Amino acid sequence: MQTVNVRLAERSYEVFIGSDMLGQPHAAFNIGSGATALVVTNDTVAPLYMDKLIKSLAGVNVHSLVLPDGETYKTQESWSKIIDALIEVRATRDATVITLGGGVIGDMGGFAAASYMRGINFIQVPTTLLAQVDASVGGKTGFNHPSGKNLVGAFHQPASVLVDIRTLDTLPDREFSAGLSEVVKIAAIRDAEFLSWLEEHARAIMAREPGSLTGMIKRSIENKAAVVAEDEREAGVRALLNFGHSFAHAVETLTGYRQFLHGEAVAMGMMVASRLSERRGLCEAGFSERLGNLLTLFDLPLMLPGNLDVDDILETMKLDKKVIAGSVRLILVKSAGQGLIDSASDKLQIKTAIEACQATD
Repeated sequence: MQTVNVRLAERSYEVFIGSDMLGQPHAAFNIGSGATALVVTNDTVAPLYMDKLIKSLAGVNVHSLVLPDGETYKTQESWSKIIDALIEVRATRDATVITLGGGVIGDMGGFAAASYMRGINFIQVPTTLLAQVDASVGGKTGFNHPSGKNLVGAFHQPASVLVDIRTLDTLPDREFSAGLSEVVKIAAIRDAEFLSWLEEHARAIMAREPGSLTGMIKRSIENKAAVVAEDEREAGVRALLNFGHSFAHAVETLTGYRQFLHGEAVAMGMMVASRLSERRGLCEAGFSERLGNLLTLFDLPLMLPGNLDVDDILETMKLDKKVIAGSVRLILVKSAGQGLIDSASDKLQIKTAIEACQATD
């Protein structure tokens, strides 16, 4: 087992990374005997891992809530069901929400914990790669609105995170690839050496070789933890973690959260952002090709849907959380491993980059 510390003064916590940890008593579950815990999961994960998790919570008054699986259920209605469940079990301020699943479950369960009685503890047990390397760390919680992704939410840090890489054994190939998009993202904007490592180890990663997976996950979390420690509430440098996301969120919103997984949309968004970076002369020519080659090795899409209207994409981006004073803040790149926050790209430049990354068929 390995650990990464997310250093946030009194809100600091540890991320535990290892294999076959579910079902075993663990320091991640530091819940007092007799306290109430609500395990929130979905109908895909529950049959696989919920019983194992509950066995590790000896002495705890454990309840569970199983929600439908999918981004389309990341809604106010699902959040309300979690709140209702907490009320039904008469949870008090010492209760803990444990989120068992991917980023959707983690975000909604975390927001329920943030809002119930003005804030109770929660523990993340991410079972998808995307959640393990990104969504479970950093305290972003919330749910989607029909007008935009994650428009309702709060920053609420978990008490701990338990990453069991064996849960990836049951993860479908498409979901696994989607998670790799967030790994590529952190390398592209922060860690050039890691980006090269990913290129060298792509085959082992796609084969889900345990040693490569553990090293990849740990390094991704270390990078994110460092950024979060520097800028917990995204007032500055943490915005770099949104590389590709402004475009991705627009695509997800316009397709009703049904056509693409989040990581797939992020891959497309990173291609637009890297093309824009090149066209503006911010980074060296060829970076977008290098990025596209790696994303292709990871079975991720590069092109935005050709049937989406570019003006609709631009209009949807205006409601993105990264808009400040009416200006869209985009995350672009100076070079491999070095991102930058940009508010100087004009509408025509952005539109041209989008069109260059749209499928023609």
